[in-house]
Amino acid sequence: MTAYNLTHIEELESEAIYVLREVASQFENPALLFSGGKDSIVVAYLARKAFSPAKIPFPLVHIDTGHNFPETIEFRDEFVKSINAELVIGSVQQSIDEGKVVEENGYNASRNLLQTTTLLDTIESYKFDAAIGGARRDEEKARAKERFFSHRDEFGQWDPKNQRPELWNIFNGRKSYGESFRVFPISNWTEMDVWQYILHEKIALPMLYFSHERESFVRDGVIMAATEFIQMKPEEVVEKRILRFRTIGDMTCTGATVSSAASIEEIIEEIAATRTTERGTRSDDKRSEAAMEDRKKEGYF
Repeated sequence: MTAYNLTHIEELESEAIYVLREVASQFENPALLFSGGKDSIVVAYLARKAFSPAKIPFPLVHIDTGHNFPETIEFRDEFVKSINAELVIGSVQQSIDEGKVVEENGYNASRNLLQTTTLLDTIESYKFDAAIGGARRDEEKARAKERFFSHRDEFGQWDPKNQRPELWNIFNGRKSYGESFRVFPISNWTEMDVWQYILHEKIALPMLYFSHERESFVRDGVIMAATEFIQMKPEEVVEKRILRFRTIGDMTCTGATVSSAASIEEIIEEIAATRTTERGTRSDDKRSEAAMEDRKKEGYF
């Protein structure tokens, strides 16, 4: 099939598979960061296509905060088993127990920021020289600055002002000892592209993405799932709501949206009509104006 006969989604798929194959050819020990969210699921699905009929030639890495949605962990384990992949788990609780990070306290306490140390330790421990992820440029302004191959120094840090050009999809994976790369195969995809691809390929997802009833409360305009991991304020009231999640992360910073969308088709219709970005319900992005960029410079994905 010639390029000019490809659909928009097929072009994006082809580009992502090309990037994944470049990773396999340029790096000695890559890994795929897997959160159990839709984007990482799509990247893992693309990796299966890229290397079929062989299994994915690198492990899936999950940084477990200990405060994940139970549905996410259940889906993760079933998914990894279904594709016969190797799973590496980095534990934030272990980082806390070892004194490498300090647990936050108070109403706004979250383990989300603590993931950076656990991620960097996991990369160092397993000597991964490339970490593949599902970040997209349309998600957030800091992520829009990333290249497909995003260089990290020996401390796992990112310099947005010192990035390599990627002309004609020529990727430069050269690095010195101790350095690594973050790789983003679906950089050019939008949230709508991801959902249309999921629909086309009939990709299974955690039930959190679909409308369901859940006990929740409202904090600073964001609907949060009621959980033992969040300290409630006296004025906050837990109620049952029909909702779904557009992103899946740590329960302490992932907000929901009121929704009756119970199928992928209905989700696509909902996204087409909304004017709120999918990360608009993430409380971790609201801590400061440059919250995401600051975390990425320190090594966050």
